[in-house]
Amino acid sequence: MLHPEDPIKPVIQNCAGFEIQVFLQTLAMIHAIETINNSTLLSGVTLGYEIYDTCAEVTKAMASALRFLSKFNSSEDAVEFKCNYSNYIPRIKAVIGASYSEVSMAVSRLLALQLIPQEVILTFNATTGAIVSPASSAEILSDKIRFPSFFRTIPSDFHQTRAMTHLICESGWNWIGVIATDDDNGRFALESFGVQAMANNVCIAFKEMLPAYLSDSTFHTKVDHAIEKIVKETRVNVIVVFMRQFHVLKLFKKAIERNVNKIWIASDNWSAAVKISTIPNIRRLGTIVGFGFKSGDMSSFQNFLRNLHEKPTKNNKFLREYIMLLSVCANLEYHDFQTCISNQSQDDLLEDVENKHQIWRDDFLNANIEPGFIQSNILAVYAIAHAIKGQCKNRNCTDPSAFTPWELLEELKKVVFIDDDKEVKFDSNGDMSTSYDVLLWKEIDGHMAITTMAEYDAEKGDFIFEDEEKKKDFLDLKKVQSTCSQHCRPGQMKKVTESPHTCCYECVYCPENHYSNQTDMDYCYRCNNKTYWAPINSTTCYKKTIYFLTWTDWFAVFLLLLSAFGVVLVLSICVIFTKNLNTPVVKASGGLTVCYIILFSHFLIFLSTIFFIDVPTEFKCKTRQAVFGISFTLCISCILMKSLKILLAFSFDPKLQNFLKCMYKPIPTVATCTGIQVIICTFWLIFRTPFVTQNFSIPRAIILECNEGSIVAFGIMLGYIAALAFICFIFAFKGRKLPENYNEAKFITFGMLIYFIAWIVFIPVYATTFGKYLPAVEIIVVLISNYGILCCTFLPKCYIIIYKQETNTKSAFLKMVYTYSSKSAGSVTVSQVSLDSKSSSFRAPISDSCKTDKNSVNGNCQFQVPGQPLIKGKVLPKNAARKRVSSI
Repeated sequence: MLHPEDPIKPVIQNCAGFEIQVFLQTLAMIHAIETINNSTLLSGVTLGYEIYDTCAEVTKAMASALRFLSKFNSSEDAVEFKCNYSNYIPRIKAVIGASYSEVSMAVSRLLALQLIPQEVILTFNATTGAIVSPASSAEILSDKIRFPSFFRTIPSDFHQTRAMTHLICESGWNWIGVIATDDDNGRFALESFGVQAMANNVCIAFKEMLPAYLSDSTFHTKVDHAIEKIVKETRVNVIVVFMRQFHVLKLFKKAIERNVNKIWIASDNWSAAVKISTIPNIRRLGTIVGFGFKSGDMSSFQNFLRNLHEKPTKNNKFLREYIMLLSVCANLEYHDFQTCISNQSQDDLLEDVENKHQIWRDDFLNANIEPGFIQSNILAVYAIAHAIKGQCKNRNCTDPSAFTPWELLEELKKVVFIDDDKEVKFDSNGDMSTSYDVLLWKEIDGHMAITTMAEYDAEKGDFIFEDEEKKKDFLDLKKVQSTCSQHCRPGQMKKVTESPHTCCYECVYCPENHYSNQTDMDYCYRCNNKTYWAPINSTTCYKKTIYFLTWTDWFAVFLLLLSAFGVVLVLSICVIFTKNLNTPVVKASGGLTVCYIILFSHFLIFLSTIFFIDVPTEFKCKTRQAVFGISFTLCISCILMKSLKILLAFSFDPKLQNFLKCMYKPIPTVATCTGIQVIICTFWLIFRTPFVTQNFSIPRAIILECNEGSIVAFGIMLGYIAALAFICFIFAFKGRKLPENYNEAKFITFGMLIYFIAWIVFIPVYATTFGKYLPAVEIIVVLISNYGILCCTFLPKCYIIIYKQETNTKSAFLKMVYTYSSKSAGSVTVSQVSLDSKSSSFRAPISDSCKTDKNSVNGNCQFQVPGQPLIKGKVLPKNAARKRVSSI
């Protein structure tokens, strides 16, 4: 870092302090170059190097980069201005560095003038060369339009931020804080992380940016503000840190003072920083998890460090400075020794380095190795070496001008080599798609150790664990909660609150017929309303119960018993009528054939009720209405003929008799009336046939029922029966005053009235009833109407047959008919005369006049009422009564 000077002058600033990590990365590059020079990789070619300290500052790095661009073998460090640098030979071929993305961006833009290759660890620099960086991870550097000569031996921040987001999601966190350095690297990393977090429903509760330079007057104020923010946000227990190591040191020391205990997610910049892990009381900060670059075998480099004190220091200013620092800080404890090394200025260094072997601490450098950075530096050197090898296949590379940097740049794009049994190459963006080590800081024997918990495969996006113990360490992270709101349990869903963050929400129950089977669901799934249902706060859908009027249902059993009783009643009546076949009552009922037809119709009507019960099928739906409609029509048609016959038998109006005789055609009439109903049902079954349907009107049930297919056809069928019943009712009503013991018309009238009342009530009840008991409504009305007609038609006759046998004789029947006929004839010939109250006492008995009057001749009689003209009448002969009986 730069040493702050006041006032600022246009001179190159001096660096303050000694950065161990930069020193180790420099040594790694030297070690790799020496290894290559001592190998056969580049036969006849020896690699050289120049090392410049950028102090992590852009201006100083640019000054060094300008020196790289000066012409080869020129006595002056001057850059020639040219319109075409294709044949220009600068003093270097490639550049390795720098560690910070902000510096690499500036240097890469300058080196792009001559397309000098640059890598985060290894940079090719020539008039059109490449820069290879081992540590600059900013995602923007993958843009080959703006940074055409930049390469790096590490992945871009895109993969790192995606890995961080993956870790956060796997641990169940969604409410986190971010602290970053206010420089290009910090801003780009924060931007990339923000995009990844948003895509994975992770919310950033706060963002704090710390000044890039420790010398900034506001630095400590902003550190304090960041700590206050962390303390204030009690629900934030996970902090992501994109900062340089010096900034992390300052932040953590303040956090330890305030007893802040969180989970800290470290970026690759400081995840393996030993100088941070050795801060006193670092364990009080909580858990530190970080992502570091994949490391390799460090044994060769560690041996190099052990023998470093034997290396000459004449041409290595950094090694010489380090040895001086050892002399100053030799007697200090480990952490104090490290602090002393980092903070010591050059003015305080000892000039005498004679005793460097005595003060050498060969464990210190090995303990401070960050394997990921060391590995990426070594890969950068080897990548350039293989590119040079490719250029030197057909050239004499002993001449430095044998190839230009831009030619080396093109070769570098094609480089492929093997390292630790793995293929190493650059992708189209100039990046190496290596994996990450997931590092966990664990306290072991009282010291904070940086351990590898898992490996993150950047290509697959998966965490790979070596054993169950490390996987358990990973899973233990879930014990810490860092959410804006409590997790919504299955059966609940998120309801966004007034907060601008989607991670802040309320948990509400899933409404009815909705469910959620996972935690933190944004919405509840809807059940298939036709076949499934769900209560409020449900985690699954339940299959709806299928309902229909079953055989075991108590109400169905009751209705079946009524139907069975009706069948028994029909059979009993058949037996009674069969045994009393020749009695007047049976004959007056139309004979056994007519009775059997009517009783058979009643039997079929009772039988049709079973088609309304149990699982509806296509056959049942089609059969039940047809059987009922045709059977009822047959029954009503026969009763209609009986009513017509009775009316004809006892009618004394000649005109009415002639009309009734024309209509009275029993067989054709019954066949026609029934046939019309058959036609109606046939058309109904062909064109709009009933079918089984599912009724979903009940929320948690499916009602299996018969859809009549056509309400119109159903109405026509019932209307036709009603029309026949009405005609029957009219005829029966006219014959209601027949002989009392044989007045069948009166009972037919009552039966028809029962039918009408039942079906009139049925219409509104049927229209307003739903559910499995809907068929029961129709069964009830069928039974009521059937029982009403059956009982009114046959029970009075059965009563006479069984209990009034004295009236069920021919003589008794003739006497009643004769009496009725006599009264009926008198009512035809005698006019009803209205008399006032004064003459009512002079009325003479008609029967006595007819018996005593001598004027009565051949059945004729004359009636004389005082004050009125003579009235003549005619008495029916006895054989007329016999004719009426025979007609009945």
